[in-house]
Parts: sequence; C-alpha cells; structure tokens
Amino acid sequence: AYGGGLRDDDSYSFIGKTNFFMNGVEDEGFWLFQFAFAATSATIVAGTLAERCQMSAYLTYSYVLTGFVYPVIVRSMWSRHGFLSPLAEEKFGGVGAIDFAGSGVVHMTGGTTAFMASYILGARRGRFEDHLGNTLKKPKAFPGHSDSLQFLGVFILWFAWYGFNAGSALTISSDVGGKIAARAAVNTTLSAAAGCVSALFINVIYTERRNGEAVFNSMYARNGCLGGLVAITAGCGVVDHWAAVFIGSVAGLIYLLSSEFLLRIHVDDVVDAIPVHFSCGVWGLLSVGLFAV
Repeated sequence: AYGGGLRDDDSYSFIGKTNFFMNGVEDEGFWLFQFAFAATSATIVAGTLAERCQMSAYLTYSYVLTGFVYPVIVRSMWSRHGFLSPLAEEKFGGVGAIDFAGSGVVHMTGGTTAFMASYILGARRGRFEDHLGNTLKKPKAFPGHSDSLQFLGVFILWFAWYGFNAGSALTISSDVGGKIAARAAVNTTLSAAAGCVSALFINVIYTERRNGEAVFNSMYARNGCLGGLVAITAGCGVVDHWAAVFIGSVAGLIYLLSSEFLLRIHVDDVVDAIPVHFSCGVWGLLSVGLFAV
C-alpha cells in the first residue's frame, strides 16, 4: 500500500513495488497500525454473514480482501502515490480528498464486500420465506440472545475508536499533532452520541405515528451509535464540533433508512453492518467536503 512506485519518482501508481513481507519497513509501529486497519475491513463482513458462511469461504475472502483489494484502496487515498491523495504531485480535482481515518478506505470497503457476499450467499432459512418457499408478509426477526453482550460490544468498539480516529493523527509530539488528535477524539464522542440519540428517537417517533405506540428499541440506539462513529471517521480531525453533532445525527437517520431498504430487497444482514459501514461511510466521505475547516 505504501511502498515505492512503479517508477522511482512520486507519480501515481496502482500498487507499490517495495516493502513486501516488511522488507525495508523502518517504522514498525506504523505498519502495525495499518495492519489493524486492514483486519478491520475484513471483520466488518463477518457479522453480516453470521450463521450461514462456511469457514473456508470466510478465510478465503479475508485473505483476498486484505491481501489484494484493501491495499489498492489504501494507496489511492493515503499514499503520496495515490490518485486521490492530497499529498500527490497531481492532485485529483486540484485538491485531492481527505479521509482522515477511513470512512471510505476501511468501512465502505468492508461494507461493499459485505453487501456483495450477503447478496450472493442468500438469506438465512426462514428469514423472508416460510418452509414452503412462500414469501412472508413481514420478515421474521432473529433477535440476538443477549442485549447486555451487544451493548458491551458497542462500548468496546466505541472505546477502541479513539485509537482508530485520534490515533490517525499519527503523532502527538508536536503542538499541531496533539491538537488534531484531541479534536478527533472530541468529535468522535459527539458524533457517536448524536447517532445513538438520533436513531433511537427517530424510530420512536416513526413507530408512534405508524402504530399509535412509541417503541424504544435498543438495537437502533446501538447501531445508530456505530453509524455515527463510522460517519465521523473521515472528518474527525478536520471539522468543527457542531458539524460532528450534525454528521452523527444524519448518520442515525441514514442507518434507519438503509436498514429498512435492505429488508425490502431481501438482503439478510445479521447485524446491520451494511447500513452502518457502507451507508454511513458514504455519508462520512461526503461530509468532509461539506464541513471541513
């Protein structure tokens, strides 16, 4: 992803030609940080395919995605040899593009893979059809067995996101680096909280208007929080705090709409990873262009 170009200058190249198997890698901390990002892009897919994916298929796509797909995407945005990079000699559109910590590079990549895999693999038995193959009027819900463990998972992710986003400043030894990391951490907090509240109460209003009874669904709060985290990942270091709240709030709505859309087209996403990572990732990328200061 970050190796030297196919030519010896800084011009654009599709993939690097050096640093394979860590040969010549001087900054091992940076390598480990990027390794974690690569692993994240693959793990996004796992939740979508839960209960119906063979282990051999999981290992194969993880190998192909992290080894041959993800590095090309990383290079296009984060390497000075990439055509979208703001560090490139010839910047795309004259400015390049900023994806501070990977709304597009990491999350959209994983979300896109999850959608394709889920579409090809098909739904779990009984999700959209009965035992005779007749389409159900309403998709059958397969709730998780423990809300407590699901909340624990969300809080672990939220905590780890500070390493993901604030860590993308790469250094805190300078005044500028420290301020960028601090801004990224604050914006991450605000957007996650806004996404949680937004998704929860939009669903409350919707169910009250539709059924006459307001329903507080903790699943929407959890995934709204994750949607807010994904959306702010692209711009966490470059937007104002009010913008982070707005970005997270819109992400909560986008998550709800995307989740409903998947049900309508009969794509079975076990943990709603596609709405969270793909849809909110798209919004995160676009929000940088709207709100970056």
